[in-house]
Amino acid sequence: MPWLWWEKGGPVSKQIRDLTISDIGERRSIAEILKIAPSPLNGDDAAVLAHASPNSRVVVTTDMLIENRHFRLDWSTPDQIGHKAIVQNFADIQAMGARPIAALLGLAAPPDTPVSTLQGIARGVALQVADYSAELVGGDLSSSDNLVISVTAIGHLGGNLPELRLDGARPGQKVVACGKIGDSAAGLALLERYGRNFPRRFADLVAAHRTPTLVPGRGMIARSTGATAMTDNSDGLIQDLGLMARRSQVHIDLDPEAIAPSPLMREAADLLDVDPWQWVLSGGEDHTLLATTSFDAPSGFRVIGETTRGSGTMSVGGQPPAYQKGWVSF
Repeated sequence: MPWLWWEKGGPVSKQIRDLTISDIGERRSIAEILKIAPSPLNGDDAAVLAHASPNSRVVVTTDMLIENRHFRLDWSTPDQIGHKAIVQNFADIQAMGARPIAALLGLAAPPDTPVSTLQGIARGVALQVADYSAELVGGDLSSSDNLVISVTAIGHLGGNLPELRLDGARPGQKVVACGKIGDSAAGLALLERYGRNFPRRFADLVAAHRTPTLVPGRGMIARSTGATAMTDNSDGLIQDLGLMARRSQVHIDLDPEAIAPSPLMREAADLLDVDPWQWVLSGGEDHTLLATTSFDAPSGFRVIGETTRGSGTMSVGGQPPAYQKGWVSF
């Protein structure tokens, strides 16, 4: 089949644009992914990674995105969905203080899924792994009733410092954050109300939901500068920090001024007639890094609260949080 022109990520034939993954079959579908996200480690029965250096460990995590539960194709492009799949997994690697080095991509899709959807997901994945100097090293493709994306992320934890677990917070520490808090939930609310026809002045909020961002390396910086515990804001600020508080048996009090909704969030909340604090406290999916430290806030982080002696409780400005629910899978 002759290649007639080029698109970002590789050559695309005129004929293939209108084909489905069922039309081209499993092997050709995998070849399309490899064309967009190439790696010399990919394409065999399994990928063989370089042996970790002495005094280092391997970190592994996995997460899934399911159509109409975690994303909608009428809201997000395939590229944006691939982007989000990598960010949410690499955020978990960073939250341990590690560096992401590789990802595996599992795709289950209806047979009539357009090849262009497959290519778009691969482009989003490829661009994000490249941002982290990581690689897509393998995966799987299968037929299903709904589109399901599963990513397994692999990271490298160097040196003899401990990993940043949830049970590492200690009384008298600062709580610090790297990234936005509440923007993703605000963007989701706008998409739920308006779909792709949301008011353009809220584009940054919608982007925070469709393509969340997290600067590579911040997790390693936090670990190297003395952070003792870390997680990412995936299920909601109170949910995620509350779990840290319970595991560490401390009390966490958040500074309401440090986490207050931005003017843009307040404007969106007025439009939708909701309380923006609900997005901040229980929204989730920002994938902001949340850590505790006895030192100054690491580069790229800001102080949002403090830990005291306690038994796994949370407060905001000394008061019980107004919203606590957060994301639950079932």
